[in-house]
Amino acid sequence: MTLEVTFDRAFAPLAEAVGAGRIPGGVLGIVDASGQRVTRAIGEAQRVPLVRPMSEATWFDLASLTKVLFTTPRILALAEAGRIDLDAPLISAIPDFAQYNPDNWQRKITFRQCLGHQTPFPGVFPLYTYGTDPNQLRHFVLQNDWRAGPAVYSDINFILLGIAIERLEGRTIREIEPGQGLAWGADPAQAAATESDPWRGRMLCGEVHDENCAALQGSGHAGLFGTVSAVLEFASGVLDASRLSAFDVTLMRKALSARRTHGWERPYEGWSGGEHCSPETIGHTGFTGTGLWIDFAHGHAWTLLTNRVHPTRHFDSGIFALRRAVGDAINTN
Repeated sequence: MTLEVTFDRAFAPLAEAVGAGRIPGGVLGIVDASGQRVTRAIGEAQRVPLVRPMSEATWFDLASLTKVLFTTPRILALAEAGRIDLDAPLISAIPDFAQYNPDNWQRKITFRQCLGHQTPFPGVFPLYTYGTDPNQLRHFVLQNDWRAGPAVYSDINFILLGIAIERLEGRTIREIEPGQGLAWGADPAQAAATESDPWRGRMLCGEVHDENCAALQGSGHAGLFGTVSAVLEFASGVLDASRLSAFDVTLMRKALSARRTHGWERPYEGWSGGEHCSPETIGHTGFTGTGLWIDFAHGHAWTLLTNRVHPTRHFDSGIFALRRAVGDAINTN
């Protein structure tokens, strides 16, 4: 089956979701191991307060794809260079972490545990409600006496990894080059709108949707912007091992738990990549409606970028079923 035929089949669920009004618009892209790629856009990049069409050149707020496109590769590169030990505690890079209680469990948390979301931090926490001074909020994260709970997916893990990167590089996240074709913001005229935000009192377009990232003025868990071309370029470089080192790719594929590798998710029942991808697949999603999946056994990757939170997140967009339907269409013979 040709890539074009596979693409047409996978694009159908996206077209149906846009036609039904569940999401304003989206862009689908597939790339194979040879570098051949197909992309297509549909719907609208913005509906409120003005209407703009979606295009293959539209910039998206990639949300939590930041974790795998930026933060994870940089942490793994630091480990490969010998600047950190993944099994060492974060205090090796952030010595003042929980500094007022030397026996605090937080001081024992390792880089690897954060990459795999194997820590007791809360899944959700509204940092932005504690102020908007980015330096003060970083120190709140470091000195707060976090209540330990079950290990869950938590942005705190990658906020901490971002702080570690900043300490080691001597620069803020937004002062660090984000990667080929990626940026920390976008021209509103070229970006997919996200949400009418009651906290900031405006429609967000070209500025980060995630409130905690906005208040921190850059973080390891969110904030990256890119087009379908940039996301596929990253995926292609992972597939052909030209973008990252063998060390990085090996760890990105290495299981840390039933659901997670270093930074990424791996297939499990009901996961976002669908039921028909190979066990050698890694993927990640973003709250704004984005996602990237790389199937090493099948030799292809796909990204589904949508603005499903526009103009509000408080609506059943069907994004979870849509992602699975697209993945199944791509990986069914």
